[in-house]
Amino acid sequence: MGIFDRLKSALSGNRLNVSSRFALLREAISGTMSKFYMARDLRTGKIVGLKIIDTKKTEQVEARFKGMGKPSEGEIAVEMKHPYIVETYEYGTTTDGSPYVVMEYLEGAGLNSLIVARSPLLDGRRVRFLRQAAEALAAVHAAGFMHRDICPRNLLMTADGENVKLTDFGLTLPATKIFMQPGNRTGTPNYMAPELVRRKPTDQRVDVFAFGVTAYEICTFQLPWLSGATGLAAMTHDRPPTDIRKYRPQINLTLAQAIHSCIEPDVNKRCPSMEKFLYMIRGVQKEDAK
Repeated sequence: MGIFDRLKSALSGNRLNVSSRFALLREAISGTMSKFYMARDLRTGKIVGLKIIDTKKTEQVEARFKGMGKPSEGEIAVEMKHPYIVETYEYGTTTDGSPYVVMEYLEGAGLNSLIVARSPLLDGRRVRFLRQAAEALAAVHAAGFMHRDICPRNLLMTADGENVKLTDFGLTLPATKIFMQPGNRTGTPNYMAPELVRRKPTDQRVDVFAFGVTAYEICTFQLPWLSGATGLAAMTHDRPPTDIRKYRPQINLTLAQAIHSCIEPDVNKRCPSMEKFLYMIRGVQKEDAK
């Protein structure tokens, strides 16, 4: 590093100069609170995912946790080391003050895209993908967190189509009493548990519910409840979900029962953990009975 580069680094407080460090190859995703790029790290030549978080758009969310010691998305994500969780390499702040996260870049599509397309790539792989996603979420819970945004969009397929990985810890919170109080209603509407929608106390079972809705949709291309005008399908949870066999009559009965146990509206009757779900499907090899 030359004198000029060292001076720039000192003046920026070691903040990331995006254009000096990365070649932005394309904008892969535009989220509501961030932008995500496929980028080449100019130091190593490696292709990575670069997430730039919009500070202004996240201020309202972060303001709810002021003084509570909430870890940042980067601090949480870098802790998650698991075969089915997207690996985070580093995090910090850019020279313009925006938080950033550098992570593994996956060439495969999000499962939401495969669901919309009713893709045959899911055929014969559903149980594998659900087991992988459940193991990833179990690891998040074991680390002491609630993901709070489990949905098909946040499950990315690897390039070979054989595995999925969990991503996006932007809404993740520690699973401690101070962060489980009523009032923090954030997430993707159709996957939000009733207690979350109704601003009641929460715990890691909000993720179990969201996982169950995701699993149901992966198996059927349908949601278990009709989405309302606001998109908050959970508002209709006074009614039981549609039997998954209506949309997939041939589904393995054990798998169907396990998924339904996750989408139980009454949190006290819901599948208590991802470990329990994994135990329930331990003998299931494929999604259909035949």
